Amino acid sequence: MEFNTSIPIYLQVMDLIKKQLILGILTPGEQLPSTRSLAITYNVNPNTAARIYKELELEGICFTKRGLGTFVTDSTETISKLKGPMAQRVIDHFIAEMTELGYNFEDMLTIIKEKGRE
Repeated sequence: MEFNTSIPIYLQVMDLIKKQLILGILTPGEQLPSTRSLAITYNVNPNTAARIYKELELEGICFTKRGLGTFVTDSTETISKLKGPMAQRVIDHFIAEMTELGYNFEDMLTIIKEKGRE
């Protein structure tokens, strides 16, 4: 996986995990891979993998059962609340990139409407 150098890697992996939750790839109560497996999967340092789970736990997205592992929250409400902020980041990125290319807001809306008709 290629990471964006302008965003910390742990945040990018956290977003990938959140997206998997939103898409139903990961389900409430499901056990997450071990820290070591996560580090191998995303080719990150094991300390980074541990930080990812720690941050997700602070956000209420997962919890750790001592000796058993880390699990996705059982709260479907918590998972559904992830969608809005993630969509906002996508929109913010889109607007920033399009503005950098010289498009104004009206042009962006026109392009989106045209794409929606395809």
